[in-house]
Amino acid sequence: MLEGLQLFADGLLGFATPQSIFNVLWATLLGILVGMMPGLTATLGIALMTTLTFKMAPGDAILILICMYVGAIYGGSRSAILLNIPGTPASAATTLDGYPLARSGEAGKAMAIATSGSVMGSIIGMLLLATIAPVLANFALEFGAFEFFWLAVFGIIISGHLTSLKDPLKGWIAGFLGLLAAMVGQEGIHAYQRFTFGYIELGGGLGLLPALIGAFGFAEILVVMTQPSYQLVKSKVGSVIPSPAEVFRYSRTIVRSGIIGTIMGIIPGVGEDMGAWASYAAARRASKEKARFGSGSIEGLMAAETGNNAAVPGAIIPVLTLAVPGSAPAAVLLAAMFIHGVRPGPLIMIESPAFVYEVVAMILLATIAILIFGLMLTRPLLLVLRVPRERLMPIIFVLCTIGAFSIASRVFDIWVMLFFGVIGYAMRRMDYPMAPLVLGLVLGGILDKSLRRGLVLTDGNLTEFFVRPISAVIWIASLIVILYSVGPVRRLFGRLAGGPTVDDKGAGSG
Repeated sequence: MLEGLQLFADGLLGFATPQSIFNVLWATLLGILVGMMPGLTATLGIALMTTLTFKMAPGDAILILICMYVGAIYGGSRSAILLNIPGTPASAATTLDGYPLARSGEAGKAMAIATSGSVMGSIIGMLLLATIAPVLANFALEFGAFEFFWLAVFGIIISGHLTSLKDPLKGWIAGFLGLLAAMVGQEGIHAYQRFTFGYIELGGGLGLLPALIGAFGFAEILVVMTQPSYQLVKSKVGSVIPSPAEVFRYSRTIVRSGIIGTIMGIIPGVGEDMGAWASYAAARRASKEKARFGSGSIEGLMAAETGNNAAVPGAIIPVLTLAVPGSAPAAVLLAAMFIHGVRPGPLIMIESPAFVYEVVAMILLATIAILIFGLMLTRPLLLVLRVPRERLMPIIFVLCTIGAFSIASRVFDIWVMLFFGVIGYAMRRMDYPMAPLVLGLVLGGILDKSLRRGLVLTDGNLTEFFVRPISAVIWIASLIVILYSVGPVRRLFGRLAGGPTVDDKGAGSG
C-alpha cells in the first residue's frame, strides 16, 4: 500500500511540469468539445488523436489520450442536457432527466449536477483502479493460453449480451464479425496468409485504428447527416456551480453509482453507456422519489453521470492487467499503448509497476481539468453547439481520412476506413451494437494465438481447455450467459430464484 502511494506521488510529481499541465488542459478541453458535438464520439476522438501522437514521448502521448477520453465522456452531457441528443453513447441516460430540467429553466443546475457527478465518479473509479489493478494483475499471472482463449470468448459473449439486451443474438453476430475481420492477414504463429484472396495489401491484416475510425467516425457522419436538425434549448443557463448540500444529499447515490460504473467498465466491451444505465436503474430502485425519474430528477441525473465517468477508470483496469479493453475507447487506448512501446498485461506490475500509478495520476489530472472547465467555461463552450453540422461533418470526414492514412501512409487504410464506415452505418440502421464488433477486432489476435498455442502444448488435445480450474470457471460463465439469453431458460432461472420473471420483449429496456 505504501509502495503504491509512493509510486502515485512520484507519478503526480512527474507531471508537475508546465508542458504536462498544458497538455492536460488542451487535451481535456478538446475532449469536452468532441464529446459535446453530436456525431463525434470518445472513440473517434482518441483514434484521431492517436494518429497525431506517434512521435511524442510515451508518457505525454498516453496522458493526452486519457485526458481526451475523460473529457469526451464528460462533454457528452452538455448536448444531452441542452439538445436531448447524447454527445456520446455514454450520455444517453443523461437525456432522461437532464433535458427535462433544461426545458423547465434549470439548465445551469443540470450542468452543475452533471459536473459534480462526473468528478465524483472519476475519483471513485480512480481509487478502485489503484486498488484493483495490482491485485488483478497478480491474479492474471495464473493465466495461460487456455485461459486467455476463454477470456476472449467470454468477452465477446458478455459484451454482445449486455450491449444488446433486447436481442443478444445481434450483439454476438457483431462480435463474431469483428473476430472474423481480425483473422484476415498473416496468422500469428507461422505467418500463413488467410482470407487475403490474392491481394497483397490484405496480407498485413485490417488495421485496427482505420477500422475504428471508419466504424465510429465515417459511420457517425452518415447517421448524423440523415437525421433532422437539432434545436438548442432557449432557456437561460443559470449558475453552474453545484451546491455542496445537494451533492452531499445524494452521497449514497454517488458512491453506489461510482462502484457500479467501475464494475461495468471492467467487464470486457461493455463500457460507459452500460455504466450509466446500470447506475441509473439502481438509483431508481433505491430512490424515495421514483416518480420524478425521467421527468427531471436530480438523483437520476447524478447517478447517470457518476456511473458513466466511473466506467472510464474501470475500463482501463482490464486494459492494464489483461490487455483486454473494457470499452470501445479503451480499445483504442490499448492500441495506442502498444504503438508507444507500453506492454499492458499480466506482467505490468513486474515490468513497469510505476506506469499503473502514472495512469491513476493522469486520471486525477484530467478530473481536475473537467472540474475547472465545467465551472469556468460552460457558457463559452455552449457556442460550439450552434455550429451547423453541415459545416462540421465535412471537416470530420477530412480528419478521418487523414487519420486513417497517417497511421502507415497507405491508401489501402483509407479504403478500410470507408468499408468499416459503411458496415457501421448499416449495423446502426439495423440496430446492431458496435462495441462487440470493436472487441472482436481487438480480441481476435488473442483468441487465435491462444487457441493455437494451447493446441500445440497439448498436441491437439482439447481437454485442457475445459478441465483447468480458471478455464472451467470462464467457459461455464460463458455458457450461463448464453442460456440466460434464451427466454424459457431465463424464466426458469427467475422461478428458481423466487423472483419475478422477465418477458422476452422487456429484457433490458433500461
